[in-house]
Amino acid sequence: MEHITDIQIQEKADEVFKVLKERGTTEQEIKKVISSYRLAAEAHYGQKRKSGEPYIVHPIAVAKIVAKELQLDTDTVCAAFLHDVVEDTPYTIDEIRDQFGSNVAFLVKVVTKQKKANYEMSKQLDNFKQMLDSVQYDIRAILIKLADRMHNMRTLSSMRPDKQMKIAGETDYFYAPLANRLGLYSVKTELENLSFKYRCPHEYKKLETLIQHDKTASEAMLQNFNSKISDILNKNRVPFRIYTEYRMPYSLWRKMLKSGKDFKHLENRHITHIVFPDILPETEKNTCLKIYSLLTDVFKEKPGGIANYIDSPKENGYQSFHVKLLSDHGTWEEIHISSERMIRTSQLGAMADRTENNIRKWIEKFKSVLKDVALNSQEGGFIESVVTSFYNDDIMVFSPKGRPVVLPQRATALDFAFEIHNMIGEHAQYARINGRVCSVKTVLKRGDCVEIGVNENCHPQDDWIKHVLTYKAKRFLSSYIKKHAVAKTYERCTVCNPLPGDELIGFKCLNSKLITIHRRNCSRAISLASKDGDSIVSVDFSEDENVLYPVKISIRAVDRYHLLCDLIDCITNVLKLSIISLETTTIDQIVDCTIVFSVHSFNELQHVIRNISEIDGVDEVHQEKCEIR
Repeated sequence: MEHITDIQIQEKADEVFKVLKERGTTEQEIKKVISSYRLAAEAHYGQKRKSGEPYIVHPIAVAKIVAKELQLDTDTVCAAFLHDVVEDTPYTIDEIRDQFGSNVAFLVKVVTKQKKANYEMSKQLDNFKQMLDSVQYDIRAILIKLADRMHNMRTLSSMRPDKQMKIAGETDYFYAPLANRLGLYSVKTELENLSFKYRCPHEYKKLETLIQHDKTASEAMLQNFNSKISDILNKNRVPFRIYTEYRMPYSLWRKMLKSGKDFKHLENRHITHIVFPDILPETEKNTCLKIYSLLTDVFKEKPGGIANYIDSPKENGYQSFHVKLLSDHGTWEEIHISSERMIRTSQLGAMADRTENNIRKWIEKFKSVLKDVALNSQEGGFIESVVTSFYNDDIMVFSPKGRPVVLPQRATALDFAFEIHNMIGEHAQYARINGRVCSVKTVLKRGDCVEIGVNENCHPQDDWIKHVLTYKAKRFLSSYIKKHAVAKTYERCTVCNPLPGDELIGFKCLNSKLITIHRRNCSRAISLASKDGDSIVSVDFSEDENVLYPVKISIRAVDRYHLLCDLIDCITNVLKLSIISLETTTIDQIVDCTIVFSVHSFNELQHVIRNISEIDGVDEVHQEKCEIR
């Protein structure tokens, strides 16, 4: 690597001070920042990075990101200069506090990796948790760490491949989603893309080449499309700027995986941005709608191609108006209409509005979800829970009365039910989504109108917990299942599907307290008895009014008017049992019917069979094998 002189290092530091001066920072504050730089330079003197350059280059770069790209205050810039001093040099937090105050000392302490003899989870995960805990007091510490990570990723080429994989992996796993939730879209995009570059270099290079070829091939078409838009807006005296931006390799790779399409057939490989000034006589929404109206007077709009993130911002604060228009070349072009404020917010996220109330709102968002996750992660998996729940993009759905409910992507109607109230979730029977009756396990989409049908006789099923994402739902269901669980000592044979009241026999499982139960005429039981007779035990498999078992019966009858109604009536009205499925065929007046329903016991099943056999026209009734669910 080319040697970096002391003069060049000073020039890099001066760039940070220049940024602060241009932002109107006071002389006194700049002096404090300069002092922090000098202490960092002294502390790191003689230290080298893996690339061979002086270590102080890294804190300077982090401070520049903090000052210029994130536009943070002077105390945060000081902490950025000093972020590695306590970890890598003899200086202490107390010394930092004495020279620069408790605010800077707190920020430095949070970003300093704590050295422990024993880590609660692992060194990496404990450091993640330490950062997350700091959000209760200040968001800026996490922003310093993101700036630190950005510079490390920008200079990752100097590291060994194994180190590249470690750093890139944790960046994609933790830091990029964190930036996304903080509303730092450009940071999130850069981190994701750099991580992909070092994790999958061949795939990254291939996509980079395809993007460049596509840019060249589409250049004239895009210029023509943008010129036509410009003519329309200029003619109507709408102030704007327009530019086309290609999605990054990582974004395209993810879309390819999700859609199953190759690069050539992937839609919306690029986005056209139309940005208008903040100071206009009309509201942002009205300006967006005006531009939308002018464009759709000329271009064909794709049905269902609108996404209104102005009235319904993403949970990370993102706002824009998206529409897809048909170009003269026969391609659907994705258009994002935004104000300069919206663009600024997508870059600065949580720090776009520096008012105390706004920052407090962001902190409260973090605290509430982290608390929820912690309550549900007592046995470990805290960071995994945070990443999968807290940092996923969100969707907004609505109650019939228009109440907006924010849920993670791929959340279900059950998540919605528990978000409204635990009692709604506990007794949810069905969902009505956009007016259509659906299972409560149905995955919701952005903008769905959801209504939950409740029944006091309905209670959570064991598999519900597999169909929820929110921790409010998971916590309730985990508690409910534990509360109502009975120590499982019996396991039913999947061959004979025994019921309470059957003639039964049990076999002790090797190295387990579990007992498998079988009908006495079960082929598997006979085989076990002949091979391992000492494992046979008596069993008391009693009927439980809260437990139902699926059974299947076949019926053959002579067709007549009302026959099917009589069969259903015998099961549902007379015995109050629920039918799971029913199949029937009639050939030459002979009816073959298969019914799957649930019973509490063998005796109840026999009662059903007897009652059905007495129905006029029924000739045969017998039980068939039914798979255990």
